[in-house]
Amino acid sequence: MNVGSTRGGPADLALAEALLRGTAADGGLFVPARLPRVEAPRDGSLGSAAVAVLAPFFAGDRLEAALPDMVAEAFSFPAPLVPLRGKGDLALELFHGPTAAFKDYGARFLAACVRRLHRGDGTRTVLVATSGDTGSAVAAAFHRQPGVRVVLLYPDGRVSPRQAHQLGAFGDNVTALRVAGTFDDCQRMVKEAFGDPALAGLRLTSANSISLGRLLPQLAYHAHAAWSAGGTLNLVVPTGNLGNALAAVWARELGASLGEIVLATNANRTLVEYFESGVYRGRPSVATLANAMDVGDPSNFERLRWTFPDPAVLRARLRARAVSDAQISRTIQEGERRHGQVFCPHTAAGVHVLEQLRSEGAAGAWAVVATAHPAKFETIVEPLVGHPVAVPPALAVLLARPSRAEPLAVEAGALRRWLLAHAGG
Repeated sequence: MNVGSTRGGPADLALAEALLRGTAADGGLFVPARLPRVEAPRDGSLGSAAVAVLAPFFAGDRLEAALPDMVAEAFSFPAPLVPLRGKGDLALELFHGPTAAFKDYGARFLAACVRRLHRGDGTRTVLVATSGDTGSAVAAAFHRQPGVRVVLLYPDGRVSPRQAHQLGAFGDNVTALRVAGTFDDCQRMVKEAFGDPALAGLRLTSANSISLGRLLPQLAYHAHAAWSAGGTLNLVVPTGNLGNALAAVWARELGASLGEIVLATNANRTLVEYFESGVYRGRPSVATLANAMDVGDPSNFERLRWTFPDPAVLRARLRARAVSDAQISRTIQEGERRHGQVFCPHTAAGVHVLEQLRSEGAAGAWAVVATAHPAKFETIVEPLVGHPVAVPPALAVLLARPSRAEPLAVEAGALRRWLLAHAGG
């Protein structure tokens, strides 16, 4: 299936080319020519669900024959629906990959695509803005991959200590830049780089959720969860840049048995205010305990508007609620007693929203999307729960490595100058 841009024009670009380019020439985001309808596979495995969901998008593409192998590489760890104690609610655990966050699925799939598309004709630069988890997932997926270098931009002091350590722990073909600003600054700098003619020779590509190669595989675990639930499954999705939430929406449009989708945000209220008033107003982000959701102008809102061009339909198909730091802290503190689990701050925001919905009479089957392992946020979580949180083995390996990040100022041309100065590195 070919792709086009959220800003119009014909869908005449091959999917494989879009995966390498990252963003459309008109500044928009790549979108498929259409959202197809899919059916649940007879085999109930996550891998089979991924092939079923992705096959229509890759039909006729030069990566079509490689799709089963790419899925096998990316979806090599589970995405279980785990019961929460109480009213039969569920958690969709997406943190069992190498960097303990949901971003591992999409990053590994994109890396599998790029590895097959690389022609050995020079180095490609994967440029990533991260609010915490995306960067380490992309770094792990592309680490030591020939013909690729990865440059990560993250807001200095606005990610957890373990997230920061992960970002700088890879070395080799991965460089971390700690930016003296917010995630929105990082995201703006990356977008400007893609439109900068002076950087055309660096063959930039994106691995943020603006990348279609990152976004499409995320449809798979939402669809798999819905099919596994055996009926209509409602979701609460913690969200910042809207990529994972959009993936849930698209999975529902493809025919997965998903009902309501409610977005859980933190004190960055851009989406909440839009769904309340119909007015979208991006603004600078504010720092919260759920740092990966500290986004004031989510990029994927453009794709959401493309999906539902009528604002009334868009506002009818989704809801959003904001959660304060105090509510996040209380949910973490009470998580083991109320639900039998320790939650990361982002998952806790989703759990709080689900508790609100249940108290208001919400019926049916509900799952909270659990986006990251709580051990990544030990300075927040452990004081609240009163005991250490066990570190997953893959995360422990990364934390045992030395870590280094270079400083980068928030000023016009800073990223351009850095990229050009390190063009041979």
